[in-house]
Order: sequence, then C-alpha cells, then structure tokens
Amino acid sequence: MTVAPAPAPLISIRELTMAYGPVVIQRDLNFDIGRGDIFVIMGGSGCGKSTLLKHMLGLVAPAAGEILYSGESFTRASAQQRDAIRRRWGITYQTGGMFSAMTLAENVALPLQLYSAYSRGEIADIVAYKLALVGLAGFQDYYPAEISGGMLKRAALARAIALDPEILFFDEPSAGLDPISSRLLDDLIFELKESTGATVVIVTHELASIFAIATNSVYLDATSHTMIDCGDPAYLRDHSQQAVVREFLTRGGSLAKTAQTRSPEHE
Repeated sequence: MTVAPAPAPLISIRELTMAYGPVVIQRDLNFDIGRGDIFVIMGGSGCGKSTLLKHMLGLVAPAAGEILYSGESFTRASAQQRDAIRRRWGITYQTGGMFSAMTLAENVALPLQLYSAYSRGEIADIVAYKLALVGLAGFQDYYPAEISGGMLKRAALARAIALDPEILFFDEPSAGLDPISSRLLDDLIFELKESTGATVVIVTHELASIFAIATNSVYLDATSHTMIDCGDPAYLRDHSQQAVVREFLTRGGSLAKTAQTRSPEHE
C-alpha cells in the first residue's frame, strides 16, 4: 500500500532566533503551519508572541534562522520577492488600524485601488460584498469613530480580505472586546476560513478563542526563551508533558476544561 506524502507546509519557521541587541527574546524556534490551519501563537505575557508575528511579517529581521512561505525563503528574499509574497496576505491589528479620516468603504477599497486593476464600479461592488461578509452591509459611508469596537474589528477584517488573501494574520483580535463580541468575531474568523480556504495565524492569550477555533498552536516560554510545545491546543491542555503549558491552558479551571474545539458536530 502506497502512503501519500504529507502535504508541504505553507509556512515554516527554521532555527529562528529573535533578539533586540544582546537581549534574546526567543531562540531555536522550529515549527510548521499547514495550509488551512487556524494556528495560534500563545504563551505568557512578555514571551514574544507579537514579536514573532512581526518577524513573520518582515517588520523585524531575525538574529538567526529563517522564515519560509511555500518553501520560499522570505528572510533571504529580495525586496521585490518580499512584496510578491506579501500580496498573498491580509493583516489585522489590535486597534483595527483603520484610517480615521476615511469611510469604511474607502478603507476597504484602498488595497484594491493600490494592487488591482479593477474599475471604480467593480471596486465598489467588491467593497459592498466584503462588508456584507462581515455583517456590515449598509455601513459603507460610516467613519471608524461612528461604529462600535466590535464593528471596527469586523471592518478591519473586511479590508484584510479585500484581495482574497491566502494567509490572514491577526494580532490579539479580541483585545478590548466584551465576551459576546469576541465570540462573534471568532465565529466570523472561522466562517471566513471555511469559505475562503485561507490559512489563519493568530496571536492571542484568550482561552475561549483558542479552544473555539484553533487547529494547531505553538507555545512560547518566557523563562527558557524558546518554544516548549506545539500541537492542537485541546490535546496540549490534557496531554502536554510541560506543566506550564497545561497550567496556561487550564486557567479558569472548569471553563477551560469544558471548552470544546470546533468540529462539524458542534455546528
């Protein structure tokens, strides 16, 4: 019987060391993110979660090691090659990152105007569609200051998916949201991943979000300054050989223990 080879990872982190001058944040990181994963970067405060995301986005250069997308080194790529790789991404930030002087429609239209050949009418149709996908139909002419925090996060997501990205990056997407708004955002991220096939990378410490949507994860340890476990968060919660990982994933006791990962039977 011939066994089919495992699919190649979409993102690979190899021997990555992150440092600011002589201060090492994390060292010797090695993990893969598969196509279609909802992958969570997790760990305690100050462990370097957001720093890792910045390295993956090319905002900070690694002290050692490299990051590969579809087997292509992003770390050693030319500026032109990096731009081509970045065109396959959508990014949202903790604060939303929306331009306050532009309407929601103008914010969502911006990447389409900059990086596509669509006509003005086609862009207007795409903008309306993307806003409808995130539950903001009819809000095209609103400004960021005129909507709630949860709506702002969804508007930022609409802009992130404007160019139908292959990978979506989120930095603490639930930050500042109440539990209901946070869960609605989790549901939206999961639904968009299912409908578009995008791979999702999330920095978060929110257990509810981790157990609701994550399919894979890496745990960064602030004490040893390296990753100490990797895998499905629900499995790590119950079976990790690292006590600190189990403790992190069982904060809140019964709430964490009873949290369920999303599967078809839970829909």
